[in-house]
Amino acid sequence: MVYFDAASGEPLDPAGREAYLAALDEGWAGPDRLYREGRRARMLLDAAREATAEVLGCRADELVFTGSGTAAVHHGVLGLAKGRARAGRRLVLSAVEHSSVIHAGELAAARNGGELELAPVDVHGRVRLDLLTELLAQPGPVGFLAVQSANHEVGTRQPLTEVAALAAEYEVPLLVDAAVSLGREPVPSGWSVLAGSARKWGGPTGVGVLAVRKGSRFAADWPQDERERGWAPGPPNVPAILAAATALRARSAESQEAGLNHRELTTLLRARIPELVPDVEVVGDPDDRVPHILTFSCLYASGEALLLELDRAGFSVSSGSSCTASTLTPSHVLEAMGVLSQGNIRVSLPWDARGEDVERFLDALPDAVRAARPEPELGRESTPEPEPEPGESADASVVIDALGKLCPLPVIELGKRIGGVPVGGVLRVLADDPAARLDIPAWCRMTGQDFLGTEPLRGAPDSALAYLVRRLR
Repeated sequence: MVYFDAASGEPLDPAGREAYLAALDEGWAGPDRLYREGRRARMLLDAAREATAEVLGCRADELVFTGSGTAAVHHGVLGLAKGRARAGRRLVLSAVEHSSVIHAGELAAARNGGELELAPVDVHGRVRLDLLTELLAQPGPVGFLAVQSANHEVGTRQPLTEVAALAAEYEVPLLVDAAVSLGREPVPSGWSVLAGSARKWGGPTGVGVLAVRKGSRFAADWPQDERERGWAPGPPNVPAILAAATALRARSAESQEAGLNHRELTTLLRARIPELVPDVEVVGDPDDRVPHILTFSCLYASGEALLLELDRAGFSVSSGSSCTASTLTPSHVLEAMGVLSQGNIRVSLPWDARGEDVERFLDALPDAVRAARPEPELGRESTPEPEPEPGESADASVVIDALGKLCPLPVIELGKRIGGVPVGGVLRVLADDPAARLDIPAWCRMTGQDFLGTEPLRGAPDSALAYLVRRLR
């Protein structure tokens, strides 16, 4: 089995594994105890903190270890919001932040009587600096700004240098979720709070890092104890923390060489996939991106079916499609970008990715997509629509009732019927699947048809819309 889901978590780095096994004997005791075993554990914990702080570019006393990357993000968001509640209650996040950031932001806004505002992004998933500036300049002070280092679904890097300059100009602290890039790329500057997850850089699951710059207004909004400055309650897992720090140092030292290899392989994927598979949209910035992530969407394909077909072929990948088993709504990242969501696959290369495995993936992909597409010849040999009745306008629209049908069925129906409509004719697709908001306009863009917009359906829920499509060719 070839593992291509490193953005979810990496196998444990060999150096980290050695450190973990050694620390099981030396670091099992509570590091807050004064007896010998406790002092040994404290020495290991302090060494791990120093090593991690060196990579992050912060002081050791600005860094705490949490029980996960999610916990680090939650504490970072809640702590900044609580500490800055008097300074500003508007919380500004990029629209493509990890769901853990957005969920914590929603909770923080509710607890502090504030408002959560999402900064729009462009089609590549990069925050739009012009619109972010407008948000920061609006009336009402801002509590904090959160912008990730790079996107976890499509790999696009965020313009953090410019974002940090804006944050400084408006005197707003910047929170950076650096989970995607820690251990792979240089740590960005200009942040007030930074969070990361050890499992993303080859450390063990169950370790997160939270760094808070001195001088930042930060207050715990959760039950505290005497450990980790009260910012990470509960006893620290010293062996896992030492393994995480060791893996981070090892990966950071090798990151340039690994990054070159990953970029070469993802560039190959980006070039070859559209050649091998018709009706594919590769998403994310083609150049300014982390080197190990490549994401694409396949028109007419079920994301769940495609995942299973690739699994049968021996490849572990992930998906942001709405038609996977875990969700019935489109990925909020793909939605914010306005790109195709159906048949979505993210390939994220592990540290030791090999060219032969990528070539095998390319060999297997066309058959997997064909199996996940129920209609291989959509739109090519459609039955002509019936002639209009006497007295009926010749350009009256054709109605496709896809209400109650989930991704990718509304677009499949559209693809089947478009060929039977005269050039210039209009189809009205009635759909209540949230994914249709993305997939029907994306289908028009990819197939050269004209998306005219939407109309509400009288007496129907807000999610039910009529999507108007004009055939151009």
